[in-house]
Parts: sequence; C-alpha cells; structure tokens
Amino acid sequence: MRFILALLLALCTAFPARAEPVDIAAASRSVVRVVLIGNEGGEPTLVGHGSGFAVAPDVIMTNAHVVEPARDGGGIRIGIVPSQGKGGWFGRVIAVAPTADLALIRLTERGSLPPATLFTGAVADGSDVVAVGYPGNVDLAQGLNVGDIVSPTSPVKTRGTVSAGRSSKNFETILHTAPVGGGNSGGPLLDTCGRVIGVNSFGTIADQGDSEFYFAVSTHEMLRFLRASNITPQITGIGCRSLADLQRDEAERQAGQKVRSEEQARALEAKQRAALEQAEREALFAVIASRENRLALALVALMLALAAGGGGYLLREQGRQREARLATAAAGLLVLGALAAWLLRPGFAEVASRAAEAVKGAGKDARAEVAGKAADGTFLCTLDMARSRVTVSEPADLELAWGSGGCANGKQQFGLGADGWRLVTAPDAQDSVAVASFDPASGSYRAERYFLDFDTAAKLREEYRKLRAPACGGGEERARQLREAQSALTAMLPESPNERLVYDCRAGQPAR
Repeated sequence: MRFILALLLALCTAFPARAEPVDIAAASRSVVRVVLIGNEGGEPTLVGHGSGFAVAPDVIMTNAHVVEPARDGGGIRIGIVPSQGKGGWFGRVIAVAPTADLALIRLTERGSLPPATLFTGAVADGSDVVAVGYPGNVDLAQGLNVGDIVSPTSPVKTRGTVSAGRSSKNFETILHTAPVGGGNSGGPLLDTCGRVIGVNSFGTIADQGDSEFYFAVSTHEMLRFLRASNITPQITGIGCRSLADLQRDEAERQAGQKVRSEEQARALEAKQRAALEQAEREALFAVIASRENRLALALVALMLALAAGGGGYLLREQGRQREARLATAAAGLLVLGALAAWLLRPGFAEVASRAAEAVKGAGKDARAEVAGKAADGTFLCTLDMARSRVTVSEPADLELAWGSGGCANGKQQFGLGADGWRLVTAPDAQDSVAVASFDPASGSYRAERYFLDFDTAAKLREEYRKLRAPACGGGEERARQLREAQSALTAMLPESPNERLVYDCRAGQPAR
C-alpha cells in the first residue's frame, strides 16, 4: 500500500488475461513489472521500467541494465508490480552480474510471490518458447498512463522457437524468435510447460526486411549467479510433456490394457475349461473307483452270506439249533449289507456335480487372493513416469497408510463417490490446489495439482475454509457427505491440471 501511496496513484483493475495454455498462465503469476521511480519537484516520476520474475517468494530476477539507473544514486527507487492482486512493493538490488546482464532484487516490504521453476535440461533447436513480460510499445498502444503501469496488469505473451544456443558478450544465451520489445528486458523465456529457460535481454535490429532475433540469458548463467548469491531456486530437469500427449498415451495404454484384459479373460476361460475337464476326469475316475469298491464289497458280502447260510444248514442238520440260528442271522445281515453297498454306490450323474464343486473351490481361492490385494495397510507407491506429467515438482516415491474407511496416514479423510476415493486440499500456505484419488483394489494413486490465478485461488480457498472434513473413522456415510461437499471445490477447477502424478502402490512395510 505504501508503494501506491508513494506514487499518489489510485489502484486500477488489472486487464483481463488472454486465453493461454494452463502452464503459461500459471508461470505468468511469477512475472512482475520492475519500475524505477524518481522524484521531480517533490512528485514521483516514472524513470523507466522492465520485467522480472520471482526465483524465491521475495527475490526477483531481472536484467542488470534494467536496474542500472537505481544503482547510480539520485534517489531512484525500485518498485515491484505483480501481475495480479491489488498492490505492489518496493525492493532493493542485492546482487548484480554485469557481464551476464543479471540482477537480483529483494522485496523490502512484506510480500510473497509464487517462485518460477528453472529448467536445467537441454533446450533443443526448434523448440517452442514463450516470452513473457511488459513491452513498452504495448503500453503506448493501449494509452496506459503512469497509474496503469504501476498497477497489477497481466503480462504480454509472445510465441516463437529456439534458433540456437549462442555465446554473446562473454555469457551464454539462447537465440529465439519470440518477439520482445523495450520493457520485456528481465522477463522470462518459457518452455511450453511454463519453466524458465532464459532471461530475455536484447535483440537484433531489423533493417530493410531483415528478420529480427532475440537473445535470452541461459539457465546455466542464472544458476551460477544464483549460487553465488546464496539463492536456491526451484529447478527441474524433467522434459516437458503436453497434456494432449499424456491423454493420447493414456488412451493407448487403456486400449492395450483392454486387449490384454480380453486376452487374459480368454486365457482364464480356457484355463477354467481345462480345469473343469480335468476335474470331470478326476471325478469320473473317483466315481468309477467308488462304484467298483462298493460292487466288490457287495460281492464279498454275498459270498460270506452264502457261506453263512450253508453253515447254518449244516448246523441245523447236526441238531445244533442255536449255532444254526446265529449263522442264518449273520447270512441275512450280510445280504442286507450287500444290498446296501449295491444301492448306495455313486451314480455317474455325480461326476458333473463333483467336478463343479472342485472348480468352485478353486475360484474361491482366486477371489480370496484378489481381495487380499485390497486389504488395509501400508502401501509403497512408486511414481509411474510413463503415465505422469511433471512440470515443476521434484518426483519422489511415497508411502501411504490406508484404512478401509478412506483414512490416509491416520489424519487425512478421503471422500467417497461413485468414482472412488478422492481428497481436495487448498491450504493457504501453498500456491496450488491438490486433488488426490486412490483405488485400493488396483493400487493406483493419482495426485493432480492446479496453479490458479489470484482471484480463482482466493474464492476457492474461501470455500475450502468453510469445508470441515470429518475426522478419520467417520464411516462411509460421512465419507460420502465429504465428497458431496468437495464437489463445490472441484467445480471451480480448470478442466485440466498443471501436473498429474500417477503412482503404482504395492502393499509392503514402511521404509526405515
């Protein structure tokens, strides 16, 4: 506020941003206008301006030639105007590398900006790039006055391609064709994922139809300068993947998975048929063996009954009536036993039922094995780079302690909906909104991050603060209520996330 009051200028509403890819729009949150403010006759005057971007929440990277007038004294102050919000801050130069045309400004007032991410990988010739900044000719064309210039305004984005890496003025640069003008100096040159690959510094002069080219100080020069200044930036060396590429690859993966599933289903069906045929053969052999055993038993019983009957007749002839009756009774019992063995022998109709029961038992074992994969416990989750789109995060595996009621790590309650378990988080301390989802059965964990503009983020966080997530263990009904409440937050998110991290989770013990 003191910055605006010092200029005696009213705050103005920012110009609406043009429709840009989500990553360029997200990266533009880090871009600022660097204004030099003098004093003439007791009135603040605009001496000049350039562009810059945050490399830490309170540190701005720009060109050395942008802040050079402020280093010569004369009462010139440096103002930092963000691309969104309601005001700006003053800052001071803390480091300069004249030979590389780089400078760092630290905010002297309490303020915070989302830091940009520097790309440390190789930049290929022909790569698409975007220059972001505040060219003065656009300000003039729009008729902006000093009050407009020192008010938050969306930066200008221009597109081009990388022509080559060059060494110029004893420092490494990137030659490109994304148009920049006076005022773009110090602004970032971005790749298509919104990572900084250079600091726009100067350009050629077109004359008599000559093409114009532009130079950006390379990331390697920036990193050397930042290390020497004890500033640790956010970096990544992971190549850029477009959402379209990711969605195409995912569609191909799902199509391949469907084919594999169908092949597996056919193989399983053939295996089940073979198992049934084997079970039928085994059941048939068992029934035949049982029938033969019963028939043999009946035959033996009949032979013994015949012997007992004959013995009884001889005993009766000998006048031994008591022994004759016992032998006759034994013969009758043996005949009844033979008859029972004959009648109770298994029929061939039992073959099918015995085989079906055997196959059913094997199916239960298979289902039990699958169900065991979805058990509660600790999961070790490995990032699947083939299915992920990483733009600014450092990829790392994670551990997940999961409870059947949707409780993660003993403190985060997931909401339950028709498409499974999901959790939305939008803490004030972070510059992004995260949506996590987990499927315990397949072990698939997905984390998506959205980098929102200032107004959308403020509205979403206001709704998030109203949301009171139930404590872990509230049961499925409360989990469903939480998911319903989260729907208001997800409705405010863009169609596509800036990052999508997909993990393959396997049950295991936590790392020690």
